[in-house]
Amino acid sequence: MRKVWAGVVLAMLLVAGCDRGSHPHQIGTVAPEFTVSDGVQTIDLSKYRGHTVILNLWATWCPPCIIELPSLIQLHHQMPDVDIIAISQDEDDAVYRRFLVQHNIDFLTVRDPTTRINRLYGTKQIPESYVIDKNGMIRRKFVSAQDWTSPEIMSYLKKL
Repeated sequence: MRKVWAGVVLAMLLVAGCDRGSHPHQIGTVAPEFTVSDGVQTIDLSKYRGHTVILNLWATWCPPCIIELPSLIQLHHQMPDVDIIAISQDEDDAVYRRFLVQHNIDFLTVRDPTTRINRLYGTKQIPESYVIDKNGMIRRKFVSAQDWTSPEIMSYLKKL
């Protein structure tokens, strides 16, 4: 019986793992353009052509999202020429705004409670991040929390 349960758990993990990376066709394609506004901030991705962009899909209630926030903030300070655009799927505006203040988030973020942008990019679980080059092409997809100041990621971003 234990082997059966172990097999079931393993199968579930493999299926979940495959689902998180099921959009490799996006790499090397033009990033889907969007405009989103939450009444305070408006983001129009097309206005970022000519810039390297990290599109980060997240939420305040997501533990891995919270784990990667300090390194995103640090990256924002160390590489100000890389634009970070964070799209939160939080529904409660007051909770979202309080979170931004409490965590000193000073990069561009907007709330999309409809998860329209997540669906546009095929994101089912967060966090997910997309590196979009100066020509608007998706160059890399990161799944789950990242250390955005790791030597590998910093070197990659500098080359763009």
